[in-house]
Amino acid sequence: MPTVDLSYKTLAPETLLQLEQLDACSVSNAIEQFAVRSRNEGFVSGVAHCMFPRLGSRVGYAVTARMRSSSTPIAGRCYYDRADWWAYVQTIPAPRFIVVQDVDERPGFGALFGEVHANISKALECSAYLTNGSVRDLPGIEAAGFQLFAGSIALSHAYAHVIEYGSQVEIGGLRIAPGDLLHGDQHGVQSIPISIADQIPAKVKEMLATENELIALCRSKHFSFEELTRKMRHVSSRLATPDKDSK
Repeated sequence: MPTVDLSYKTLAPETLLQLEQLDACSVSNAIEQFAVRSRNEGFVSGVAHCMFPRLGSRVGYAVTARMRSSSTPIAGRCYYDRADWWAYVQTIPAPRFIVVQDVDERPGFGALFGEVHANISKALECSAYLTNGSVRDLPGIEAAGFQLFAGSIALSHAYAHVIEYGSQVEIGGLRIAPGDLLHGDQHGVQSIPISIADQIPAKVKEMLATENELIALCRSKHFSFEELTRKMRHVSSRLATPDKDSK
């Protein structure tokens, strides 16, 4: 049985559970407070959307690959019959977040990931799949409780096959290396810098409390523009943080 590569940095299971209970927008806001990267970086933009919003957030360490579907693989095997690929998946710490860059000229021509792939992946402690390409067999995958983030939906797998795995890939402007910590929900997918990841839940709690003060005022019968202005100044001073580029 393949063994997990212990050189990857990981978080305590309870921290991962806390992160998975947070929405992506709150996580993004919290990351900004640490000024570890520019605000226009760290997330997938435009090319992948959540297929199952009701399934909620998913957190995991990136398992990376590249695929094609418009040309035949060198070996004439079933498109999910890749023992070497599945062995590699198990070298990344669990929970695992599969990331596959479709490098075809027409990404999404055929879907690598369907119901069979999802069930194998779930058995191997994967909880989500991200691709700029396509997915299929949506009812079966949703019933399995497996989350998908994809660019499109396809009815055929065509000649879908993994061409390489274990190196850095890029999805929607986000460069993802094996072992990167990813978080995704109906709003999209982002990476969480491992150096601050264990501080995110507490920071989100703090920020939500501050934001809820402002929301409560807006809903109050005592609302006034003057009080709103005062409260907004107070909130801004509490949430102010320098941009990474200005440090």
